[in-house]
Amino acid sequence: MLGKRVLNDLSAYQQGMQISEVKRNYNLDRIVKLSSNENPYGFSDKVKEDLKIDEQPFELYPDGYAYDLRTKVANKLTVGPDQLVFGSGSDEIITFICRAYLYEGTNTIMATPTFSQYKHHALIEGAEVREVPTVNGKHDLANMAKQIDEQTKVVWLCSPDNPTGEIIQQNALELFMEQCPNDVLVILDEAYYEYVPYSFQLNLHESLEKYPNLVVLRTFSKIYGLAGLRVGYGISSEVIAEKLNVVRGPFNTTSLAQRAVQSALDDDEFIANTKKLNLEVKNTFKAFLDELNWGYYESFTNFLLVKTPIDADKTTHYLLERGFIVRSGNALGYPNTVRITIGLEQDMKELQLVLRQLQKDVDEEVIK
Repeated sequence: MLGKRVLNDLSAYQQGMQISEVKRNYNLDRIVKLSSNENPYGFSDKVKEDLKIDEQPFELYPDGYAYDLRTKVANKLTVGPDQLVFGSGSDEIITFICRAYLYEGTNTIMATPTFSQYKHHALIEGAEVREVPTVNGKHDLANMAKQIDEQTKVVWLCSPDNPTGEIIQQNALELFMEQCPNDVLVILDEAYYEYVPYSFQLNLHESLEKYPNLVVLRTFSKIYGLAGLRVGYGISSEVIAEKLNVVRGPFNTTSLAQRAVQSALDDDEFIANTKKLNLEVKNTFKAFLDELNWGYYESFTNFLLVKTPIDADKTTHYLLERGFIVRSGNALGYPNTVRITIGLEQDMKELQLVLRQLQKDVDEEVIK
């Protein structure tokens, strides 16, 4: 059967290699996965305590409105419950936005490189995609604003950006919003928001009140450590949220996931401790990279995009053979880089030894 023609030109999302796959392919017993920006500290003990499987009514459909979760998130953010839309990860909300606002004859604007799914789903809906190259890993907001015309429906901003980890600061965002027409939706994807230092975090309430065309995306997959349960959310005006909830499937988040997220929201100490440990280990790793004279982008997340002395795929393969999974920058639009998740302290120390040997092998022309 024939689908949309554009599907012939697109590929399904390619996830990073899984631990079991690397074990099979490289005959290794121990693997350190540093490719998907997951939380190496797991998730809150409150989630473990609360999820008693024998008490879950799996025979019943979940609450599609997610009333309890909606109320808890709204209270935590001090926003109205009807300003929220929930998705199976914030990825699904990206599909809601594209389905609701994009179609043939419209265009959408984004940075390049950035998170791939903005472009992917826009093309599926038949929209023209206008990409503006990043500058030193940051969004070129001035040139993005110049691309807006009467057919522009959505602009995508990723902060911290994936894959560089660079942020859009509040004053830069405000300047851009002032240049953007009120009928153009601006999506601010903040998947790594909780890792950002407080002094750089968006003033959510002020921004939403001032700019009714702003939508902020966040997720429970990153610092909350619940990537396997797939819950993300969008915050916007009630008018926009209502439209996105029309597009949303009726039972798109599970009962189990909703309950787990509510428990996770009660554990601020876990989030604060994760943020603290991530920063400490990241700073130590950055100091090592400085010593090795390897460059990197100034990430505000739990990962670093690291500049490598040889091709990114060769670096990735070298590390895979030694039990470390990282993401090649070739697949992310940044050749000669690898994206490395900041893992546990001991794992990162072991990675340093491997990277030091890699540099030695390059210097001695063992690998080129």
